[in-house]
Amino acid sequence: MSTAALRTDDARFAALPGFPYSPHYLQVDGLRMHYVDEGPRDAQVTALCLHGEPSWAYLYRKMIPVFTAAGLRVVAPDWFGFGRSDKPEDQAWYSFERHRDSMLDLIAQLDLHNMLLVVQDWGGLLGLTLPLDQPERYTRLLVMNTGLGLGTVTEGFKQWRAYANSQPDLACGKLIQRGTPGMTAAEAAAYDAPFPDIRYKAGVRAFPNLVPDREDAPGAELSRRAARYWKEQWAGDSFMAIGMTDPVLGPAAMQSLRKLIRGCPEPLEVADGGHFVQERGDLIAEAALRHFGLARG
Repeated sequence: MSTAALRTDDARFAALPGFPYSPHYLQVDGLRMHYVDEGPRDAQVTALCLHGEPSWAYLYRKMIPVFTAAGLRVVAPDWFGFGRSDKPEDQAWYSFERHRDSMLDLIAQLDLHNMLLVVQDWGGLLGLTLPLDQPERYTRLLVMNTGLGLGTVTEGFKQWRAYANSQPDLACGKLIQRGTPGMTAAEAAAYDAPFPDIRYKAGVRAFPNLVPDREDAPGAELSRRAARYWKEQWAGDSFMAIGMTDPVLGPAAMQSLRKLIRGCPEPLEVADGGHFVQERGDLIAEAALRHFGLARG
């Protein structure tokens, strides 16, 4: 590997509840990136499902079977520093552009086309900028509890960042469980599986501080270009779902984002959904497939 990185032992991912998917790997920038790859490789539509902080592809376990049952291919990668992907130890390694470039590399290596882009949290901060490169690859968008890093941040985000920065060994599973009524202890533990100890959490520590918080911050101009793309050039079909109890990227933030997405219809409001709204992902996936005309039966 070209940089000092940790690799979580496979044994920590054995028998995760609701996640029977075999790992797939490819090399990006000298590191090993993990992705889930389910459904037919020659499917008409590929759902590219991008997670955020501090989760991993496990977050999409309730959406993957709904998509594959409708005949879609599902690719759900882990950003570097998360899940089963390699985890550079140096927090300074992590950057907006580096993460974005790694995902563009994955898309190119797998040669993904006719994509349904599925994003939440950092999956959206980064993912919503991806169509600036080869926009013809993207035909549909499913967007949940996220935003674009335009260079300004809310007071709610500042409070979250301050909290995250005070927790160098952030308890990832407990954080996700706290906003997800009904999550089991075993499911919460699955979110901790990638991180045997604090050394593995450089990416978790880095992400809150990579959100563009001023006009000249790395990623801000790129994000503003992306906002113009979604508002003026996007010609695909869109669907939005909002976890209504999210205190940071909830209804107000999502309605602001909706105004930037050309032709985005009224959102699906998930009343008991929090920030990690994919924990209600089966109903979201089913509603999105109906909207896109991709549902079977």
